[in-house]
Amino acid sequence: MTKTTPKADINFEQELWKAANELRGAVAENQYKDYVLPLIFLKHISERYELRKERLVELLNDEESDYYTLDKEEQNYVLEDPDEYLSKNTYIIPKKATWQFLQDNAEQDNIKVLVDDAFDLLDKTLATFRPDLKGILPRIFVKSQLTAKQVAGLINLLANPKLSVKENPESDILGRVYEYYIGKFAIAEGSGAGQFFTPGSIVRLMVEMIEPFEGKIFDAACGSGGMFVQSLKFLEAHGGDKKNISIYGQERYDGTLRLCKMNLALRDLSFDVRLGDSLLQDKFPDLKADFIIVNPPFNVSQWHPEDLPENDPRLFGPKEDFTTDGNANYMWMQTFWSHLSDSGTASIVMANGAMTSNNRGEKNVREFMINNSMIDCIVRLPDKLFLTTGIPACIFILSKNRDGRDGIHRERTKEILFIDTSKMGTMESRKLRVFTDEDIKRVSDAYHSWRNLPNEVKKATNYENVDGFCYSATTEEVQKQDYKLTPGIYVGSEAVEDDGIPFEDKMETLKAQLGKQFEKGNELQERILENFEKF
Repeated sequence: MTKTTPKADINFEQELWKAANELRGAVAENQYKDYVLPLIFLKHISERYELRKERLVELLNDEESDYYTLDKEEQNYVLEDPDEYLSKNTYIIPKKATWQFLQDNAEQDNIKVLVDDAFDLLDKTLATFRPDLKGILPRIFVKSQLTAKQVAGLINLLANPKLSVKENPESDILGRVYEYYIGKFAIAEGSGAGQFFTPGSIVRLMVEMIEPFEGKIFDAACGSGGMFVQSLKFLEAHGGDKKNISIYGQERYDGTLRLCKMNLALRDLSFDVRLGDSLLQDKFPDLKADFIIVNPPFNVSQWHPEDLPENDPRLFGPKEDFTTDGNANYMWMQTFWSHLSDSGTASIVMANGAMTSNNRGEKNVREFMINNSMIDCIVRLPDKLFLTTGIPACIFILSKNRDGRDGIHRERTKEILFIDTSKMGTMESRKLRVFTDEDIKRVSDAYHSWRNLPNEVKKATNYENVDGFCYSATTEEVQKQDYKLTPGIYVGSEAVEDDGIPFEDKMETLKAQLGKQFEKGNELQERILENFEKF
C-alpha cells in the first residue's frame, strides 16, 4: 500500500465556503451541491478534452511520433476524430460547452442561459457515446433565483486551481465537495437518518480489507459513488485492471444518482446504477455480486416493511419475525446477503446498536446470521470519523467463502474475528478523525492473516490475538454472550507494558506517597480552621 501523509478528505474549505456564500439566499442549503458539482463536472470534462487536444498537437508536430505530419488537412482530421478522444476517456466538447467559454462570458447578463445551454450541449455530446448518461446535466440555472452576478461569482470561484483536474488529476474532487456541503449543512440534508457521504479513510479501510480485485461490485445505497471510486484506486494501486470489474448501484435520490454517474463517467468505469429504494424496490433482484461495499442509512424507522411480499426471497424467515418497522438495519443485512455470489464478501458500515439490539425483528436476524456462519468480522470504529453524524458506527463483514474451499482462505465457519479500533486514528481537526495508512494496514493485515491461508510468496504471518485490539471468538463464545457482537466484550483491555518493578515495591512507594499526601491534607485543614477562627 502506497504511503501518504494522513489528511482529511477536505482541504479547500475556504473556496467552497465562498462558493456557498454566492448561493446564499437564492438556493436552499441542501441544494448547494446540485449547482456546484455539475459545474465542476463540466469543468473536468472540458479540461480533459483540452489536455487531450494539446497532447495530439504535440504528437502531430513530433518528428519521432507515429502521428507526425505537416499536412494541415490530415492534422485537422486527427484533431477532430472522436476516437482519438474516446480512447482516452474523453470527448470532443463543443466550444459553447467548454469551461473556457463560460469563464470568458461569466460577466454577461445572460450567463444563466449560457450555463444551461452548455449543460444541454454537453449532455447531448455524452449521450451520443454513452446513452446511460442522458439527463445527467439538467437545466437548473435559468429557473433558479440566482442572479447573473451570483452565477458569475460562482464560475470565477470554481476557476480556482485547487478544483482543477489539471492541477489535481488523482483527487476525488466531486466526492469531497459533496461531503463538504452535506457536512456543513447537515440539518438541511437530513443526516440524522444516517444519510451521509462516507469519508475516504473509512472507505479505504473497507476496500483494503475485502480486496475487490475483480468481479461484480455492488452498492445498494451508492450515493455519489465514493465506494466505487475507492475500489478503483485500490485496483490501480495493486496493479489491477479496471476492465476486470463491473459496477452496480442503486440510489433513491435522483440528484445524488446524477452525481454518482458524473463521478463514474469521469473514470471510464463500466457501471449500471439505477434509481429506487433498495429496501422496497430492489432493482437488481437477480444480481449476485462478488463484493458489496456499502454505507446504508442507519436506524431508518417506519420504512414500511408491511409493503414487502410475504415470500420476499431476501428474508431469512417469516416477515413478522425477521423485520421491524422500528429499524431497517437488519433488512439491509438480509438484502446484502441475498446479493452475494457463492464466494462473495460484503463490507457494511452500520450503527453500533446493530451489534446488541434486542428488538425481536433485529435479534432474530442477528442470531440467524451467527448460527449460520454468515458473519466473518466485526470492526468497532472510533468516534469523530464522520463529519455529519454522531451515531457510533462499526463495520460488519459478511462472507460466503468461509468454508475454505476456494484455495485462498482458510476454513473459519465456527469463528468470528473482532477488531477494536476505538483508540486508533489521528485528529485532523477538533471535529474530524482520520485513519492513517498505518492504521489501515494494521487492521487489514490482522484480518488477512486471520482469514487467509499461509502464503509463502506474500510471507503471510500467522494470526495472533492482541489484547485490546483483536480476538478470534468461536461461535459458542458469542452465543454465551447472548449473541452480542461488541468487540470490547471479546478483545479485552490492551496489555500494559511491564516496567520491571516488583509489585511489592510499587505498593510501598504508593503507600509512602499516600502518607505524605494525607499529612499535607491535614496541614491544609488546620490552616483553614485557624483562618475561620480569626473572623
